[in-house]
Amino acid sequence: MYRLGALLIGYLLGGVQASILVGRFKGIDIRSHGSGNAGTTNTIRVLGKKAGVLVLLIDIFKAVIAIALAKLIFGGNHQNATILIALYSGTGAILGHSYPLFFNFKGGKGIATTAGTLIGIDFRLFLVAAAVFLICFGITRIVSISSLLMTASLPILISVAYAGQGSIGIEAMILAFMITAFTFYRHKANIIRLMNGTEAKLTSKK
Repeated sequence: MYRLGALLIGYLLGGVQASILVGRFKGIDIRSHGSGNAGTTNTIRVLGKKAGVLVLLIDIFKAVIAIALAKLIFGGNHQNATILIALYSGTGAILGHSYPLFFNFKGGKGIATTAGTLIGIDFRLFLVAAAVFLICFGITRIVSISSLLMTASLPILISVAYAGQGSIGIEAMILAFMITAFTFYRHKANIIRLMNGTEAKLTSKK
């Protein structure tokens, strides 16, 4: 029961689409401009760095809040499964961000929300994943490949941290692999452009 409850909490909070709300405040639908993606990168390109940072922070912390709330509700009765509570609520937040109930199921790709999920699980894991992103971005200046590599590190980090927890650890690893697979699916167009050498680097004039 806690799995479904945590997933639902995450989904509802994940559906708070910062880029769409900030875009509406500016008088535009972010999904009709730039790449059409409702996320940080497109917000930076269309609305500038300040708006992009605001969107990034909201998209990160909605996952952190979802995990904290799910742990508060379900953690007392499932103290040995807090990693699963965190992963299910984080997964829900990523799904809610990607397919938001409140915005016609058209959202972003969930990278910032994935980062927030890592923070909610263990800040040390987030620091490792963030280092992977920053090193790759520093070399390539391409957000998509940096995001993909960061997300690909998730199952590795979860496996190392929770491999000794029996069936709970195994389920955690499966969830981590599912998040990675979902992220790669959401980035399929980016992957094609990366293979063709046509993926854009991040730039902003604002």
